[in-house]
Amino acid sequence: QAQLVESGGGLVQAGGSLRLSCAASGRTFRSYNMGWFRQAPGKEREFVAAISWNGGTTYYGNFAKGRFTISRDNAKNTVYLQMNNLEPEDTAVYYCNAGLAPATMTPGSSWGQGTQVTVSS
Repeated sequence: QAQLVESGGGLVQAGGSLRLSCAASGRTFRSYNMGWFRQAPGKEREFVAAISWNGGTTYYGNFAKGRFTISRDNAKNTVYLQMNNLEPEDTAVYYCNAGLAPATMTPGSSWGQGTQVTVSS
């Protein structure tokens, strides 16, 4: 089971950008589909984005399309989430996930501890 550590969250003004990183341990990283989910206070967890094991296919939640970009570097065992044009509604804890099924947005069993993203208006 992969161990995941997120970083890159913080406080940003509306319209700004952040890049989240998720570093994974283990030699099998490159075999995993990877993804990001988020959870805002009082709301259910929602799918943000996913990327196939080889980086060839990406998936996005509707709110993320055109603003967020997921990528991965298998040599560094790291997946990234570039977030542009952030809105206050993007405020949430963002979680990295390994082993998800992108077509159904079903998360895998490995989660990071989460990183807080706060967007001020």
